[in-house]
Amino acid sequence: MVLLPTGPNLEQIFPIVEIFHSIQGEGHHTGISSVFIRFGRCNLRCPWCDTEFDEWDDMTLGQIIDDVSKFDCDRIILTGGEPALQDLPTLCGALRATGYHISIETNGTVAIPDGIIDWICVSPKDQEYPDVAIRQREGDELKVVYLGQDMSMYDDLKDGFEHLYLQPCYVEGESVEWNGLNFHATFEQIRLNPEWRLSLQTHKWMCVE
Repeated sequence: MVLLPTGPNLEQIFPIVEIFHSIQGEGHHTGISSVFIRFGRCNLRCPWCDTEFDEWDDMTLGQIIDDVSKFDCDRIILTGGEPALQDLPTLCGALRATGYHISIETNGTVAIPDGIIDWICVSPKDQEYPDVAIRQREGDELKVVYLGQDMSMYDDLKDGFEHLYLQPCYVEGESVEWNGLNFHATFEQIRLNPEWRLSLQTHKWMCVE
């Protein structure tokens, strides 16, 4: 069992869908071994979302730290659901105290306190929710899911990020033709907007989490 840090309330409860060890399958850190902490609850309901976030188990902070310590990996990715809905200062403070590098994948609708996350990836869902404000307007990586939207809608937002990624939306259950056309449309957008780079969900091709 890992030596737990003193200070935080290790009995504090978090809604956990799953904790698992895999590789980052998309974006800037594709291919890097990572432990994923997937949280329950989200403040959006995107019709193409591939995550079950309405069912979870309550886990204490101590149990979370104990679980992630079972894997030989020092990189943690917080995902969801929407992980920014959680008490991130407490969670990240405890995890970083035990030596972990912390990344977050967020829809950007909740501002993240400064200095608690090592890598911030914002994946805005304004193609589905154009009236929802993006409050996390700075970070390391902006990863946009492409569904045919006008890329100029990100002109103001992209200046706050060092790395820009465009990722084709893949919807299970849709036809091969529909997904294929969206993949090709994403390719064309990157040719027209060369400041963006292609992100592919390689973990889905490999049939892993």
